[in-house]
Amino acid sequence: MLNNLRAAWIITRREINDQLRDWRIILPAFFLTIFFPGLMNFTAGQVIGFVERYNSPIIGDRLIPFLLMIVGFFPISVSLVIALESFVGEKERHSIEPLLSSPLTDTQLYLGKLAAATIPPLLLSYLGIVVYLIGVYLDVGWRPPPVLLVQVILMTTVQAVVMVSGAVVISAQTTSVRAANLLSSFIIVPMALLIQGESVVMFWGNYSGLWLIIAGLAVVAGVLIRAGMAHFNREELLGRDLDTLNLRWGWHVFVEQFRGAGGGLAAWYRNQVWPAARQLGIPFAMMVLAIVVSGIIGARLVAIYPPPPELLSLGGMDAAYLKKMGSAGFFSSLGAGSIWLHNLRAILVATVLGSFSFGVLSVLVLGLTFVLLGYLTAGVASAGYSAGLFLLAFIAPHGLFEIPAVALAGAAILRLGATLVTPADHSTIGEAWLRALADWAKIFMGLVLPILLVAALVEILVTPRLALLVLGG
Repeated sequence: MLNNLRAAWIITRREINDQLRDWRIILPAFFLTIFFPGLMNFTAGQVIGFVERYNSPIIGDRLIPFLLMIVGFFPISVSLVIALESFVGEKERHSIEPLLSSPLTDTQLYLGKLAAATIPPLLLSYLGIVVYLIGVYLDVGWRPPPVLLVQVILMTTVQAVVMVSGAVVISAQTTSVRAANLLSSFIIVPMALLIQGESVVMFWGNYSGLWLIIAGLAVVAGVLIRAGMAHFNREELLGRDLDTLNLRWGWHVFVEQFRGAGGGLAAWYRNQVWPAARQLGIPFAMMVLAIVVSGIIGARLVAIYPPPPELLSLGGMDAAYLKKMGSAGFFSSLGAGSIWLHNLRAILVATVLGSFSFGVLSVLVLGLTFVLLGYLTAGVASAGYSAGLFLLAFIAPHGLFEIPAVALAGAAILRLGATLVTPADHSTIGEAWLRALADWAKIFMGLVLPILLVAALVEILVTPRLALLVLGG
C-alpha cells in the first residue's frame, strides 16, 4: 500500500500542477473561498441584529454553525467538476494515452486521480472555514465549541471524499464528458438532500447526531473508493468509444442466468435456486445480525418514548374481541392476500433502494419492522404483561416463516449491492450486475415468495386462534 501511495503521488502532483495553470479552476475556487465566507459573515451579522430586536437569540446561535457548515461545503463543489474530468475529460482531449501507457498499475493511477481531485478543493474548504471563523469572531464575537469545529471539519472531509470518489467512478465508466455531467445528478441530488438533513440537525442543536452522519458518510466513501478500484481497467477505458443501450443483450444475459440449463421445476431448484442460496452465507448472517440489532434498538426506544397505555391495553383484546374479529372474516384465507402483497411490496421497495446504495438502504427498510417489533415487545413488558407470552402467541406462529424469508431476501439484496464493489472477471459491471439480479430473482421467486405466502396464511388462520387460546377464549 505504501508503494502504491508513493506512485500515486506522482499522478497527484501532475494533476494539481495542471489545475493551478487553469484560470477556469482558480477563479471560481478563489471566489468560493474568499468572497463566500465574507457573504456568510455579513448574513450572520444581519440575522443576529434582527433576532436580537425580537429577543430571539437562539435563532442566531443556531444559524451561525449552519453557515459554518455551508462555507465548508461550497468550495468542495469544485471537486465535482475536476473529478468528472479526471478520466473521460483526458480521453476526449487525447491526453490520457501516455498516462495509461506508463508502468503505473491501475490502482496507482486511480488513487492518484482521486487524490488530485480531492486535495485542492478540500484545502480551499479549510481555508474558507478559517476565513469565516475569523470574520464572524470579529463581527459578533462568536467562537465554535471545539467538538462542533471538529465535527464540521470531519463532515466537510468525508463529504468531499464521497463526492469525488463517486464522480471519479462515473468518469472512469463513461465515454463522454456530457454523459458524465448528466450522471453527476446521482451525486448532486443525494448530497443536496443530505445537506437539508444536516441543516435540520444544526437548527435543532442536536450536534451529537452529526457523528452518525459522519460515520455513515465514511462508510459510503470507503465503498465508493472500493467500487472504483474494483472496476477500473485501463484497457477497457481506451477500448470503449460509445455506450449503447442493448436491451436484447441484457435480457438474454438475465434469462440465461435465471433459467440455467432448464430441465423442469425440480431441476431448476436443484441446479439454480439452491446454489444461489448457498452463496448467501455471509450476507444472511449480516441480515440476522441487523434484525437482532433492530429489535434491540426498538426495545431501547421504549425508555425514551414510552408508549401510551391504551396502545398496550391487551386487556381489551379478550376472547370476545377476537371472536368478533373472526366473525368479520379475520380468520378467512382471503385476508392473507393483502398481507402477502404488503410483504412483497416492502421487499421490492428495499430491492430498488438497495440496488443503488450497495444494499445499505435495504437493511434500513427491512429493519424498521423489527424496530417496531422490539418496541412493542418491550412496551408490553413495561405494561406488566409477559413479553415471552406475547411473542409466542402473537408473533412466533407466522414469524417462524416470515423472519427467515425477510432475512433471505435481505441477504440476496446485499449480495446484489455488493456486486458493484466486487471485481468482475471477464465481464463488465453491467453484465455482472445483471447476473446478480438474476440470482436475486431466483431467491425471490423460488424461496421468498412461497415462504411469505405460507407466513401470510399462518398469520391469518393460526396466529389469531393461538392468541385466542392464550387469552382464554
